[in-house]
Amino acid sequence: MSSPPEITKAIFPVAGLGTRFLPATKAQPKEMLPVVDKPLIQYAVEEAYAAGIREMIFVTGRHKRPIEDHFDMAFELEHELELAGKHELLRTVQSIKPEDMECVFVRQPKSLGLGHAVLCGERLVRGEPFAVLLADDLMVGEPPVLAQMVEQYREWRGSILAVQEVPAEHTRRYGIVAGSPVSERVMAVNRIVEKPSPDQAPSLLGVAGRYILSPAVFEQIRRQPRGVGNEIQLTDGIAGLLKTEPVYAYRYVGKRHDCGSKEGFLEANVELALKHPQIGPGFSAYLRQLMQQTD
Repeated sequence: MSSPPEITKAIFPVAGLGTRFLPATKAQPKEMLPVVDKPLIQYAVEEAYAAGIREMIFVTGRHKRPIEDHFDMAFELEHELELAGKHELLRTVQSIKPEDMECVFVRQPKSLGLGHAVLCGERLVRGEPFAVLLADDLMVGEPPVLAQMVEQYREWRGSILAVQEVPAEHTRRYGIVAGSPVSERVMAVNRIVEKPSPDQAPSLLGVAGRYILSPAVFEQIRRQPRGVGNEIQLTDGIAGLLKTEPVYAYRYVGKRHDCGSKEGFLEANVELALKHPQIGPGFSAYLRQLMQQTD
């Protein structure tokens, strides 16, 4: 049996307004909010790159130019760092976009939902299987979560959804899947529902912000009427795909930080700061001191 096509392209839907973080996001994209010393979108792009993906497709909207600038060459900055002999900082800046990585930007003209955002990238995907990464979901895993999913895709030769168990009261926040186990961490999906109430949820397995999808999903998205929130939902397109192709849910190894919420964003900053090789020890000591003061 021949090997499945390699996953070389990823779509990053980054057109959202980030209203939950106003006023911080009034003049900057939420995806550019920093967790410790890197913006959210850079964590997602680095995860995709570690999974072998080299073409990054950003579906943007108005006021998202800083994302494009972040992954562009900053000649003046690099020149000044080189003149100042700040070679480590220079390497850090240059590593944001490795030479073999391509960044492509396409505009989502209207905010019509995640399914519509993914559909905006169809022409650039060129009929190949592809990944989707939501920058709001900062995923920490070893190996990186998308790299784990690529391995599962190679084994099962079908679309792969990252899933995690969620509390019953949180099912309204997720696409929820049900199906039959095919291995310890993989399930063949037979049903997916977008943001069901707890009494209507088919399980407690929620889709996290990572997908590997067959290009056939584009036609399925086009066929769907507007769903939850009067938006074109990616979940509904995947539900249509289930009728013609296998789709698998993978319980990833790692942790998801919901940086779409203020609490999750702050938790991610604290946890990643504690793990940071330079600032971690000092920050840990500060937190211990702070806790002693509040006891």
